[in-house]
Amino acid sequence: MTKDQIFEFFRRLAEDDPAPETELEYGNAFQLVVAVALSAQATDVGVNKATRKLFAEVTTPAQMIELGEEGLKEHIKTIGLFNSKAKNVIALSQMLVDDFGGEVPDNREDLVKLPGVGRKTANVVLNCWFGQETFAVDTHIFRVGNRTGLAPGKTPEQVEAKLEKRVPQPFRLHAHHWLILHGRYVCKARTPECWRCKVVDLCGFRTKVLEKPKGR
Repeated sequence: MTKDQIFEFFRRLAEDDPAPETELEYGNAFQLVVAVALSAQATDVGVNKATRKLFAEVTTPAQMIELGEEGLKEHIKTIGLFNSKAKNVIALSQMLVDDFGGEVPDNREDLVKLPGVGRKTANVVLNCWFGQETFAVDTHIFRVGNRTGLAPGKTPEQVEAKLEKRVPQPFRLHAHHWLILHGRYVCKARTPECWRCKVVDLCGFRTKVLEKPKGR
């Protein structure tokens, strides 16, 4: 995509959804870290279903430690990989208490020290809670970046670097949300719904699905 095409791409997405937000439910920075960590290889809907009761009871790292690994597992057992995730959440809660005074750090270097928190999770927290211009590349953004020609790359890190370089103001703060939502609901993995895409004419995908399949 050219610079002009990229600007128009985000202008249209912004026009359609001026204030996009993560679909994960949380009440504070700690709950956001936990929710994002739990969302790996799981849907936001599934995570929200599991965390509603949990987050009503647990709002701080100290409370999570008090709940304990087995108690946490009871809350999140409907989520994939819940055993390892429970272990990580208790461990990251302990590190937050021991090393950060119970507060979630506001920088990537410290966030990725937390057990179960990788670069993607850190970027989500920095963007959604601290208002930093980061690009958390999940499967949806990786697909959209490559398929459209917006930010092609062989790894999530390469796609992130391209987005960092190419996404213009005033779209940088919300760019990753627009891309996630676009990939989740329009530019789907199996059959992209190009027939209802607002940026189809800017997209470089060669085998566009311009007619809605029968029965859908």
